[in-house]
Amino acid sequence: MAVRYFGIRHHGPGSARSLDVALDEWRPDIVLIEGPPEADDLISLAASEEMRPPVALLVHVVDKPRRAFFWPFAAFSPEWRAIGHGLAHDVPVRFIDLPAAVWLAPRRRENPDEEPERPRHRDPLSDLASAAGYADVERWWEDVVEHTATGPFEAIAEAMGALREGEPQVSGREAQREASMRQNVRAAVKEGFDRVAVVCGAWHVPALTTATPMSADAITLKGLPRVKVSATWVPWTSGRLAAASGYGAGITSPGWYSHLFNAPDQVVARWFVKVARLLRSEDLPASSASLIDAVRLAEALATLRGRPLAGLDELNDATRAALCHGSDAPMALIAERLIVGRELGRVPAETPMVPLAQDLAREQRRLRLRVEATAREVDLDLRKPNDLDRSHLLHRLALLDVEWGEPVEVSGKAGTFHEVWQVQWHPELAVALIEAGMWGTTVADAATARTAHDADKAPSLSAVTGLLERSLLAELPEAVTHVMGVLADRAAIDTDVGHLMDALPALARALRYGDVRRTDASSIAAVVDGLVVRICIGLPVAASSLDDDAAAEMVRHILGVHESLSLLDRDDLSRGWRATLHQLVDRAGLHGLVAGRCSRLLLDAGAMEASEAARRMSAALSIGEEPARGAAWVEGFLSGSALILLHDRALLEVVDGWLAGVADDTFTDVLPLLRRTFATFGAPERRQIGEHVRRLGDGTAGRAQAAVEDDVDVARGELVLPVVARLLGLRT
Repeated sequence: MAVRYFGIRHHGPGSARSLDVALDEWRPDIVLIEGPPEADDLISLAASEEMRPPVALLVHVVDKPRRAFFWPFAAFSPEWRAIGHGLAHDVPVRFIDLPAAVWLAPRRRENPDEEPERPRHRDPLSDLASAAGYADVERWWEDVVEHTATGPFEAIAEAMGALREGEPQVSGREAQREASMRQNVRAAVKEGFDRVAVVCGAWHVPALTTATPMSADAITLKGLPRVKVSATWVPWTSGRLAAASGYGAGITSPGWYSHLFNAPDQVVARWFVKVARLLRSEDLPASSASLIDAVRLAEALATLRGRPLAGLDELNDATRAALCHGSDAPMALIAERLIVGRELGRVPAETPMVPLAQDLAREQRRLRLRVEATAREVDLDLRKPNDLDRSHLLHRLALLDVEWGEPVEVSGKAGTFHEVWQVQWHPELAVALIEAGMWGTTVADAATARTAHDADKAPSLSAVTGLLERSLLAELPEAVTHVMGVLADRAAIDTDVGHLMDALPALARALRYGDVRRTDASSIAAVVDGLVVRICIGLPVAASSLDDDAAAEMVRHILGVHESLSLLDRDDLSRGWRATLHQLVDRAGLHGLVAGRCSRLLLDAGAMEASEAARRMSAALSIGEEPARGAAWVEGFLSGSALILLHDRALLEVVDGWLAGVADDTFTDVLPLLRRTFATFGAPERRQIGEHVRRLGDGTAGRAQAAVEDDVDVARGELVLPVVARLLGLRT
């Protein structure tokens, strides 16, 4: 009977190659690997032709899927190579780390929602690198292990033993982990296996080889709390293997390590071939002569630095000098695509999955939506059935908090028939799918149930209308029916006009664009009619006695309603709304910001003459009014658009005259409000306003305006007015 320990570095290609050689020579009859024992039944899936690393073992608490851990594996991970060796030689393979059921259990019974302590992977190799005179542990490891044909397992174990002699004795989770590993090794020996291979992090080897009483380990593991867990394989990505992703055992360059592991010879030359292909694919120069120079430079740098083989530092320096001409942009591209990599793993179809994940996989295949680790834009034409179904799927997943896709606002697309999404698959979405599985076995059923639940618990009326719009976009008729019932009940008893105004935009969009998506939104029209009537009745009172913050919020509400009614393009609703705005601007004591904004909306809608607007502005800026209210009126009237001042000389003269007459002691109070208003104008607009003001006193502005008017062909201009009005949502 013999037990041999192979101390490895997690995701080290040199360790993986050395382990391949050692296991082939020793031919163990059982392989024990640092990992969660709950996944033992899943090990056989690693032999499937459909399994393609990087992949990860996912173990989660059954009734709280968000409490979960991942154990990632790359093709060059020593643990993955150990699994492959065992399966290829038909010998048992087991995981021997502390059970995930213990890791995921609350450490304190009185706090069941406490975040689980994550497995920590200490990197003692940094101490060895420092002792060898290396500032960078990655460079030291490459020189000692990654660039050697065989791995010094005995030497590494001896070095780890020396390091641990100066360390305090481990306790807590680390002590429990090592006790669990020793117990599992003893169990394998007791079962009669003669050649036991133990593959674990190099740091643990001294603890596993030191004689420790079985009773002591039993005491260490006694009474540990556990939870019910479930395990499965999930796809992983190269980016998630990187330390920059936050992964505790991550490496800085997964793509480079994959190259080191897979390149049979000429490692440096083969790397530069990859770099050249990438640069050329992006239309960047990469000549053969430059490649030769890069190879020679990398090898020369390795010699000067006393390295046995050019490492990533030398390759990057040579690439920057010979191929990128000192530019950072192509180096960033190389780092993303090659050094880190964009590889996404794959798991076999027979992998245990919750029914919801199985349904999503079927939908992805049916709709030909590729699952990729890199972000890409998907442009959907909603007039095409397949694209419309894709949109429904992405919206349903969003309702389930499975954020595979994110809508992108773009310009230049024809009409409302285009919808653009940025899609990117993250491994963590596997956990989100498991958690969403509680709502149903298919994406449609789960999204319907989740939407109904969220509507019942929605904190506000606007939240309910938002869910209604989203359920329409996702084509969930049962959810729409339920949310409509909740909306009708909430709207009937909600007396807050602000809530009603907040709820309207989502309903207006649903009505306006429902026909584009071929959804039936007719039942929403009655709710919209009722909301608009109640808003028009309650707004004059709700807009009274507002402070500055409340006035800004009220303006936001008013703009939302105004834009919604313009979108709906219904004369009956627009007439009532314009009448309400007239009531507001005539109301004594109305906050200047609200009064100015309502006046501007009426002017733009053709419901107020320019002369009337000028009169109201003049009154707001008269000596009898507080300067602060006058400034607020101007801010409300002008905010966001300077064109009105450029085209209406009377309004410009009113503002100029008022500003010139403001007393010195109040000017400093008014100035911040005016700066805030004019800051919303573009630089060209501000410059033109200055030019117009400069000419106000000499009469040239009037002559210039008259000259412009003389050149205008009014008859031709009137021909396009109906079309322009239609585009702006106005009625002619």
